[in-house]
Amino acid sequence: MAIDDKGAAGLLQGLFDRAVEVADPMRMMPAHLPPKPPGRVVVIGAGKASARMAEAVESVWGPCEGLVITRYGYARPCKGVEIVEAAHPVPDATGAAATARMLDLVRGLGEGDFVLALISGGASALLVAPVAGVTLEEKRAVNAALLASGAPIDRMNTLRKHLSRVKGGQLAAAAHPARMLALMISDVPGDDPAFIGSGPTVGDASTLSDARAVLDRWSVPVPPSVTAALAQGSGVVPPGDPRLSTVENRVIAAPAQSLEAAATMARAAGLTVRLLGDALEGEARDVAAAQAAQAMAIRAAMQHGDAPILLLSGGELTVTRRGDGIGGPNAEFCLALALALQGAPGIHALACDTDGVDGAAEVAGAVIGPDTLPRAAAQGLDAAQSLARNDAHSFFAALGDQVVTGPTLTNVNDFRAILILPPPA
Repeated sequence: MAIDDKGAAGLLQGLFDRAVEVADPMRMMPAHLPPKPPGRVVVIGAGKASARMAEAVESVWGPCEGLVITRYGYARPCKGVEIVEAAHPVPDATGAAATARMLDLVRGLGEGDFVLALISGGASALLVAPVAGVTLEEKRAVNAALLASGAPIDRMNTLRKHLSRVKGGQLAAAAHPARMLALMISDVPGDDPAFIGSGPTVGDASTLSDARAVLDRWSVPVPPSVTAALAQGSGVVPPGDPRLSTVENRVIAAPAQSLEAAATMARAAGLTVRLLGDALEGEARDVAAAQAAQAMAIRAAMQHGDAPILLLSGGELTVTRRGDGIGGPNAEFCLALALALQGAPGIHALACDTDGVDGAAEVAGAVIGPDTLPRAAAQGLDAAQSLARNDAHSFFAALGDQVVTGPTLTNVNDFRAILILPPPA
């Protein structure tokens, strides 16, 4: 299969679509479900994939009692499980009310009951129950400040746990003594269950000092009530707590599986694939600069007739907000990559979030190629200024180079692919 500059964007889009497809809960969840237990069964969950997960459960078990909270626009038709849509990435009152109802639901369960918890990325914002003394508006302000700080997701979630009455194992503890199976779709580097959705069903060993250190390290402004809460105590459930003895946590989908599916598809198309890792972290523009240098070095060593080379990576990059633009880590990665490449021939790239939402925008990400900067200049767009303002989404919207998927109903983190074509004859 011959691949040239004209077909590069379509190929990259196809690889991204494949990565999303294999993480669709309707495709992969049935294999992870046990037979439906006898007695009372309650399905709970939160996250961008949770409604689709509940739909998959009911396709196997039939209608179930339960409550699941997902992002606005991500609901799915379920016959028994109630689906509530709430705000993400900054929580709202609807999410808080639904979380309170979920806690009440599981607190009434006994030893003979069974809870199936469906947890995916986004649960940190959708499960919202601030600790005593902290209002929802104050929690919203802290969440927004965290998102703008550039802190990695595991550090953000450490702080979130200690300001919550549901995260850090507290949801599972509330359901004790019922048995619980938590099925998780990972969107965090390393796939640690304790950080997927801030670990509502997983014991946590972090301390209040760890939470305060996040505020100090990333200069996160917080109201006095939050400072007071972080000095008084936390309800986070430590590992080994007896209330977690009846809980099993299981990761059923992760970024590595989606990257490998895309890699298999690329190899079948004649590409040489180099996997750079499924757990990359760091500032989006810095990672872009490093990968641009790697791509240009590879291109310089290639000869006509060589197989195209594909660099694949996953993980979760961050953006330290410096400007007033509309952006997200994947679009910012692409814009910084284009600036670093400066139109280098034969190099194309795509970066998208597999949940279809890059940052707070309803856009998955963007694509770039050697013509990105020349086309931008012809339209009077200043790429460097757009990057300085964190305005990558506006930049790619003007060029028509955004990737818009709508809700993908899954979430296995970022997908980045750089295609390097050999020199022409």
